[in-house]
Order: sequence, then structure tokens, then C-alpha cells
Amino acid sequence: MKNYKQKAIEAASFLKTQIKKATEIGILTGTGHGESAESLDIDASFKYKDIPHFPISTVESHFGRLLTGSMHGRQIIAMQGRLHLYEGYSPSDITFPIRVMQELGVKTLILSNASGGINPLFKAGDIMIIVDHLNLTGSNPLVGPNEETWGIRFPDMTRAYDKQLVSIAEEAGKNNGICLQKGVYAGLTGPCLETPAEVRFLRAIGAEAVGFSTVHEVITAVHAGIKVLGLSTITNVHDPDKPVESTIEEIIAVAKESSLKLASIISNVIENLS
Repeated sequence: MKNYKQKAIEAASFLKTQIKKATEIGILTGTGHGESAESLDIDASFKYKDIPHFPISTVESHFGRLLTGSMHGRQIIAMQGRLHLYEGYSPSDITFPIRVMQELGVKTLILSNASGGINPLFKAGDIMIIVDHLNLTGSNPLVGPNEETWGIRFPDMTRAYDKQLVSIAEEAGKNNGICLQKGVYAGLTGPCLETPAEVRFLRAIGAEAVGFSTVHEVITAVHAGIKVLGLSTITNVHDPDKPVESTIEEIIAVAKESSLKLASIISNVIENLS
């Protein structure tokens, strides 16, 4: 049976046949954000199911497509949709696309997600730059034998979200007239949305947004030596004293409304990368 690394190499080799230049940047879009990746000058588009060994996204609004192309003269690979623990995938399944990006030579990763606001000063539609995270999933993609050619056994996470990329994103917000928030993202397993008691707990431990993705992908990227920028669209804000029910349809709608705003931030960041 082929091991995990062999599968990543085969998936990357398949994609290399369609990529014109060395890939520099990876983009991974979250719930309702698929359109934000379509401002690329697209060379090729693949359904996840057509890429060797690639897991398939099962969640509504996750297109399950991988795009290759360019933006501002830089070669990019963009994922429209991701995988989640609550779909039944393992941490290694979820992070397989990051390993493929690593094999393709990606050095910068821009991730987006839809998240619930924990900070009461946030409002629906805000975009938050992630400056740190809390991994509350109870799992870690680096558990098990370490692949030394991919990264060290004990990667340091004190600067998981690259400070220079955060600064570039802040400037991109100013350039586009968009006021960006900054904060700590809490990653949970899902799929249940949070109880009022859980919201109080998350607020007490320093979370400012919460969602069901991102943390495993970031851990893997850090292990791979890839610089990370994380962007969360705040789709709703939790008030544990006056809880309001939320539906996935409402969450997707807010995320979609913010897609153009998110796309402009991503484009401006890529344009201004050194």
C-alpha cells in the first residue's frame, strides 16, 4: 500500500503537468468563499475527485475544485473548498492538500474561513485577520511518525501566522477602504454550533472567533515551513446572554456577501508580497 507521502507526491506530479511555472502561493477558501478564488487568470481547473488520492469535500458551498493560474505575475494554486473533521475525515486527510502544495513548492498560504464572532465588538460581515489560534479539536495532524523530509518533529508555533503577512493584509484593508479586525481563532470539531456556555468559555480563554477548520491546515503549513495568512469572515456574533439561533443557510449567505471584499484583500496582499 502506498504511504501518505507517496500519495502526496503522485497528486503533485499530476498537477505539475498542468502548471506552467513554479507555484509560489496557495489559497484555500472556506464556507461561502469559493468565488473569492476566481479572480485568478486560470490555466486549469480540476475536480477534487479527478486528482489522484485527493479527498472530496462533501459540504454545501464547498465547490470541490482546484484551480491553477496566476495573479499579479505569481503562480498560484487555489482550493475552492476544504475538508473537515465533522465530515468523518482524519487530520491527515484534511491536511493532504497542504502536503500537495508543499510538494509543488508553495511558500505562502492564504486561508479563509467563515466563523462565528466571540468578540462582542465584531459584527456580521467583518473580516478578521487571524493572529493566533486555539486548537480545541482534540487532535493534531502531526501525531504519528514524523516525515523528516517534510519538517522537524517539534515545530514551534509561536509565530504560526506570519507577522509580515498580517501587516501586508492590514495595509490591503486600508488600500481597499475595508476596516479589518484582528484576533484569535478557536478551532472546534463541529458540526454543532456553540452553546451559550461554550461561548462564555471561549470568550474567557481569549477566543475572538470560532469555527470548524483552519487549525490543522495551519499546523501542517508551519511544519512544512510555509508562511501563513489567515482570514476569517465573521458570519454572526454570539451573545451568550441573548442567544439567537443561526442556520447554515444564513452563515453561507453572509460569507458569500463578503466574498468580493475578501477577494480584493487577497489580491492586494498577493500584489504586495515581497
